[in-house]
Amino acid sequence: MVGIYLVFYSIICLIPFLILFLVGKRNPRMRAIISQKIVVNLGFKPILFICGVKMTVKGKENILKDESALYVFNHRGFFDILVGYCTAPYPTGFVSKVGIKKVPVISHWMKYMHCLFLERDDLKQGMKTILEGIELLKGGTSIYIAPEGTRNQGDELLEFHLGSFKLAEKSKRPIVPVAINNTDAIFERQFPWIKRGHVIIEYCQPIYMDQMERVEKKKVGDAVREIIQEKVDQNKKEVRF
Repeated sequence: MVGIYLVFYSIICLIPFLILFLVGKRNPRMRAIISQKIVVNLGFKPILFICGVKMTVKGKENILKDESALYVFNHRGFFDILVGYCTAPYPTGFVSKVGIKKVPVISHWMKYMHCLFLERDDLKQGMKTILEGIELLKGGTSIYIAPEGTRNQGDELLEFHLGSFKLAEKSKRPIVPVAINNTDAIFERQFPWIKRGHVIIEYCQPIYMDQMERVEKKKVGDAVREIIQEKVDQNKKEVRF
């Protein structure tokens, strides 16, 4: 069912995609916002509905609509992206593995939305991506990033890559920890099948690195990880199915 809808979505969005290509020549920010609205409202929300995903959103007051921010989340599964985008402000770009860049259609929409493709094994290219992300944040585009670097279905969060937080430090934008529960129950736990599930996403209070002492900045990764871990443990009890 999801596959059929994706084919339908690709067809109906072909003309808007071409129009947005022209829009982006003059106004990349407008293209990013319109693209995100199309992907969310015509793509991600219908897919969540088709899959039977029920979503509980906590901490909506911590979603910053008047300024860009670095949204740091724990990576559970593929549906993190859908749940994140359906609750994120406009415009927001996700940091993805560089391999996704080779996937047709999907990668083109991601480029429209200012998503970043991170090559972790290439230091030079990785630094280039970080610098690009800093400029996006300064320009008003929020960034969603998973410092664990890979999907984790264990109870304990993996260690965070500290380089992720350079995006917030250098752009002087706040960090918003995001705790996600149970997205892996929809797909990864019974791959390749999809199962309905209840997902909880909680946005925590923003953290401003420019208000921290130097010692605190060095430990910001651990601090954010602890906040997300605490929320994940608390919300686990509220997952209904």
